Amino acid sequence: MSRSKPCPRGAKIGLTTTIPVEAVLAAGLAPVDLNNLFISSPQALARVSNAETAGFPRTVCAWVKGIYATLQDHPDIEAVIVACQGDCSYTQALGEILEADNRRVIHFKFPYPQERGQMQRELEKLLVSLGTTAGEAIRAQEGLEPLRRNLRRLDRLTWETGQVRGEENFLYLISSSDFESDPEAYARKVAAFLEQAEKRPHRSFPVRLGLVGIPPIFTDLWGYLEELEAGVVFNEMPRQFSMPYPGLDLAEQYLRYTYPYDIFARLADLEEAVKERRLDGLVHYTQSFCFRQMFDQIIRERLGIPVLTIEGDRPTPLDSRTRMRLEAFVDVLRP
Repeated sequence: MSRSKPCPRGAKIGLTTTIPVEAVLAAGLAPVDLNNLFISSPQALARVSNAETAGFPRTVCAWVKGIYATLQDHPDIEAVIVACQGDCSYTQALGEILEADNRRVIHFKFPYPQERGQMQRELEKLLVSLGTTAGEAIRAQEGLEPLRRNLRRLDRLTWETGQVRGEENFLYLISSSDFESDPEAYARKVAAFLEQAEKRPHRSFPVRLGLVGIPPIFTDLWGYLEELEAGVVFNEMPRQFSMPYPGLDLAEQYLRYTYPYDIFARLADLEEAVKERRLDGLVHYTQSFCFRQMFDQIIRERLGIPVLTIEGDRPTPLDSRTRMRLEAFVDVLRP
């Protein structure tokens, strides 16, 4: 299906994870991060149940089930770009299920291990599938730089001055995976928010936390931590989605992005954040039935900072046990 003719300009293209979005924009298409579309819906929890009714096992990641059910409610999404390497085996299987449902699927592979030549070849294949060129993708990348610069500024206002709250940081940065399907409107939204945030007084919390791991499925994590007087000044994966390293060509930009690759690049990024942002502790979020849970011990051993690991399954508020564990963790870190 990935060899069929390109989608018509203006069509919506679903993304199962952050991929080279510049290629989608270069083709005149509207990217839609299916994770964001799923979790922002009032029907998020019901969609997980709907996927199970459709035959998905209980022991499959809720994000994958949510993406599947969300797509059933959005026939307007013309095609789906599936990361069949660099995300998880569940996503690979999801792509095959979507193809069996006659949904158009375009495959993309993050090279493992990281290798520039292979990344270049994968980018070229994606560009051809979308009906665009490397030159157009470079122009799209250049056009996004002012917006990405503002996202870096927003991130600094989170950990340097506290003028941007941890949850605000999370929501704006995580939306940089698809720019809410309209980069120009999203750029205006970010600029307006920054103008307002920079007028706020500086703020600091007694406890400075980093949130690491895949984006949490809990709906009230940041608010509860602020109730405990703990501020999240580092959101690992949303920051990576924003492509925080300027001046790289497109291949290098997506080789530097840590999520699809080995744990060691992530550890280097986390070590830098712990030092630069003066973190007191880390909350490591793990998703039920996700292979990335296996990295928890390495994170604990290598970073030399207190780590609390919490696990979530479905899109619900924090349960009472997790609330108690977070409260105890913050109390230990409090000066």
